[in-house]
Amino acid sequence: MRNRRRSRRQSGNSLIEFALGFALLMPLYVWMLIYGLDLKHLMQVSQVSRDAGHMYARGVDFSLPGNQDVLVRLAAGMHMTRTGGAGVVILTRVLKVGAQECTDGGIAVSSCSNLGQAVITQRIVVGNASLRPSKIGTPPASLLLADGSIAPSDYLTKSGARAANFNSILNLADGEFAYVAEAWFESPVKDFPTNNSRGPLYARTIF
Repeated sequence: MRNRRRSRRQSGNSLIEFALGFALLMPLYVWMLIYGLDLKHLMQVSQVSRDAGHMYARGVDFSLPGNQDVLVRLAAGMHMTRTGGAGVVILTRVLKVGAQECTDGGIAVSSCSNLGQAVITQRIVVGNASLRPSKIGTPPASLLLADGSIAPSDYLTKSGARAANFNSILNLADGEFAYVAEAWFESPVKDFPTNNSRGPLYARTIF
């Protein structure tokens, strides 16, 4: 009889211990799942940025809808469309302006107000342009031509064409170009109750 009572007590204690342990470990499992999904998505964002930048640097014209669709396919599963959705890819060609660039652009060095500055000579946006801006500046839409490029007379003289703080990111030599791909995508766990302040995931690649 005593052994039977002990067994019942031990069984009850084990059940309580299991319930307490489960209550303590469950939040840990949930957070592991959340940040696992976040990490997987961040790896995809980085891959999209790297592939987009590599193609851009090799001369792929992403102002063409067909080539923009390539980026959409690269971001498969992340809900980005050519002009909207949950992601955006921002492509920027940056030039460090030297005296020779001013002369070649038909601007006297004395009037070349962006001399010594890193400037944006092309900007192409694929996806949801309102999701997040570029971290290296956004030139006024009035400066952009149909293919996203900016005329030399503008990028050599207009302050709006400057790539903000780019020299602190990569210090180019005069006349040197850099091809920048930035990718912003919504986190798959942004709507989780305790994670509702989670902003989009970001990756940048420079070639």
